[in-house]
Amino acid sequence: MSRIGRKPISIPKGVNVTLSGHTIRVKGPKGEMSFDLLPNINVELTDEQIKVTRNGEDKKTKAFHGLVRAMLSNIVVGVTQGFEKDLEIVGVGYRAQMQGQKLVLNLGYSNPVEYVPPKGITITTDGPTKIKVSGIDKQEVGQVAAIIRSFRAPEPYKGKGIRYVGEVVKRKTGKASAK
Repeated sequence: MSRIGRKPISIPKGVNVTLSGHTIRVKGPKGEMSFDLLPNINVELTDEQIKVTRNGEDKKTKAFHGLVRAMLSNIVVGVTQGFEKDLEIVGVGYRAQMQGQKLVLNLGYSNPVEYVPPKGITITTDGPTKIKVSGIDKQEVGQVAAIIRSFRAPEPYKGKGIRYVGEVVKRKTGKASAK
């Protein structure tokens, strides 16, 4: 058995979980999400917890057992607490600001980079060098943060660019150390 897959998921107060066919819907204070179950994976609902079990012992089914449990756990956490990723901008003259729903980034290019987040994702700027991406879908929050980071990834010589808060950029010494 998968160690992750056999852990039950506790359902907090204020969260409504329904199972219809192969679709599980989770509704909470922050929103509603649904997940289509994979073949050979079963879900048992009780009042306080969700249990994920599997039908087969083949390699693919074993792999999906832990995956489905982790996805359902992320959905429950997302509709109750939500997820967020923090980014910071390093570099002289690099800055970010919100203009309505649009994130405008000045990153040293000839024109500013504009990004409109997808529905369900909220972007806020705390000062000109701090960006916060938040939402209820963990994968979508991470993907939007990765897209924003890709506009100017941190470079190894001066460390300039957009990075996650707490990310360590391994620095290179440059030409002077070659002699």
